[in-house]
Amino acid sequence: MRSNLLFAISLLALAAPASAFEAEVADATIIVTGVRDPGYKIASTESATRTPTSLIDVPQTVDFLSRQRIDDQALLSITDALRYIPGTVAAQGEGNRDQTVIRGSNSTADFFVDGLRDDVQYFRDFYNVERLEILKGPNAMIFGRGGGGGVINRVTKTPLDTEFRGGDLGVDTWGAWRVAGDISQPLSHVVGVRLNAFYEDGANHRQAFDLQRWGLNPTAAIKLGSSSLVLGYEHFEDERTTDRGIPSADGRPLQGFRDTFFGDSDRNRAGVNVDALTLSLDLPLTENLRLRNRSRFADYDKFYTNLFPVTPVTSGQFSVEAYSDITARENLFTQTDLIWTPRTGSIGHVILAGFELGRQSTVSQRRVGFFGETGTVTRVPVILTDPFVPPAFSLRDGPGNRINASRANIAAVFVQDQISLGDHVQLLVGLRHDQFTLDVTNRLSGAVFQRTDSLWSPRVGVVLKPVENASLYGSFSRSYLPQSGDQFTSLDVTTAALEPERFQNYEAGAKWDITPALNLSVALYRIDRTNTRAAGPVAGQIVLTGAQRSEGAEVSLQGALAKGWNLQAGLALQSAEIRTTTAAAPAGTKVPLVPEFQASLWTRHDLSEQFGLGLGITHQGASFTSVSNRVLLPAYTRLDGAVFLKLTDGLQAQINIENLFNTGYFPTAHTDNNISTGGPRAARLTLRARY
Repeated sequence: MRSNLLFAISLLALAAPASAFEAEVADATIIVTGVRDPGYKIASTESATRTPTSLIDVPQTVDFLSRQRIDDQALLSITDALRYIPGTVAAQGEGNRDQTVIRGSNSTADFFVDGLRDDVQYFRDFYNVERLEILKGPNAMIFGRGGGGGVINRVTKTPLDTEFRGGDLGVDTWGAWRVAGDISQPLSHVVGVRLNAFYEDGANHRQAFDLQRWGLNPTAAIKLGSSSLVLGYEHFEDERTTDRGIPSADGRPLQGFRDTFFGDSDRNRAGVNVDALTLSLDLPLTENLRLRNRSRFADYDKFYTNLFPVTPVTSGQFSVEAYSDITARENLFTQTDLIWTPRTGSIGHVILAGFELGRQSTVSQRRVGFFGETGTVTRVPVILTDPFVPPAFSLRDGPGNRINASRANIAAVFVQDQISLGDHVQLLVGLRHDQFTLDVTNRLSGAVFQRTDSLWSPRVGVVLKPVENASLYGSFSRSYLPQSGDQFTSLDVTTAALEPERFQNYEAGAKWDITPALNLSVALYRIDRTNTRAAGPVAGQIVLTGAQRSEGAEVSLQGALAKGWNLQAGLALQSAEIRTTTAAAPAGTKVPLVPEFQASLWTRHDLSEQFGLGLGITHQGASFTSVSNRVLLPAYTRLDGAVFLKLTDGLQAQINIENLFNTGYFPTAHTDNNISTGGPRAARLTLRARY
């Protein structure tokens, strides 16, 4: 019923009558008449500093995917998007969630929506996204705990000032299809509403994969003079096959089994149900003083069950395990900012002061899979076959199970000053204090653990502008991750007394607006991660001995070379290694999923008003699948293409072809024996209507 309703709503968006569309691009002063075409370059953001700031004045690397880029490349997931972002890799996430490695730091929780935390483990969609932001380096001053390598922020669509009707209908060669609608309607000069919705039925090259997901996001905006209030609600569901890829053999991914599903097609399932309410208030108090509040309540229900390989293939055999995991979480966050723009003589200031309050209540349960009707065996050997024949297993009480209930309370205050010393020098100085309190109850044993961390996160940056359209910068920032980890699952009697992990970032770079539509940025960075966990000299003891260093260089070029010719190009050289010997790894061990070299290029060139071509190239160097450094993911290069055809005013068709040369490759992994396989050549046809 819900799917049919959403399908009808989306078709109404496609069939709605045309109207003149005139909107102001949020980050520029250009008025676009007709179909919106903001291009690939983003000029400014509020996310990096919590104040409206030109990107050239931000002492930090910020990568963007505009809505046009997302559409041109037919990107449907964060995994797809990160292929073209230098210094980032999408981890496998055990086939049930988004997971990233940004500048050598692996995270399942550094995800945000409009600057507010969205940290439950699931796969996110772009149906209601205006742009995707990847903010590199520790970001605690702005986003709070975590974010050691960077964060990913989705900026969502809000009501427009004029009527807009949009719709997409797509189908690919695997039989997957997707329909989406976008309707914005002013109800008066004061009130406007917008509805984004989609439904997707997915498929891919794997033997047993299927996917059904849908979302609905109505928003309403109220504008009274220069004040605004935006209210939103989102319902999102995703259910799919839990696919953890293939095992290894002889230190490499198993060859010849690209499509083979090494799980139980009936029981390997993952699903999430998300309901979220949002509020955004902007209220000018005086000419140079502004009050802003962002609040979000979200209820998440997540589950997954999986059977998966745990050992390499030897002599035609390997071993498997199984388990199920359930997470129920309620997040409530509210952020309040005061932005003041005074001047002291010739010195300008943008002063930010505010606070954040949050509460996260979580219940998580894991049940181990047992093989045999009455036995206690949790791992069994199996024969390598194609198709794979999974052994039967049951989920029941026994060793390895857990039920934890946790409550995290967050209270933070922060202050930041962006100081302009004339036209050529800018300083950024900020400090945040977080008090993070976590209570965990083990519902099986009755044990209760509690820890409070007091976290000070400074940020300092300097920007030199020899000319108006170019800048040189240097910065220092620090973030912390409590020992409970990304998902509050690891707090126990040993970790309750341990200090949080610390990330310290040193970055220098340059930004140049070659033209108003084209930007070049270069960055050098080093991130030192300390206070990582390791086994101590006494059995069962955990101590703080680990350390990791990530360092590298990144180059990014994005924007328009000429009218109708957009591009994005990226290059990354990076190294990440363990610097302190622990029981898990000796010093010098390479951090997994960190290729030393990455390069990417995507370009769309419209040869006429009716016809355009797109070309994408991605290269990823070799990397290790885990900290064991025993299994290597080989380097690969993949070529993509696209054709764009304008059918009528407001209606466009496009064909995106992935992996044009049918290259065999292995893009990512979770462990040494959960390795994802890259898909063969495939095509996707999309019809886009914009009125």
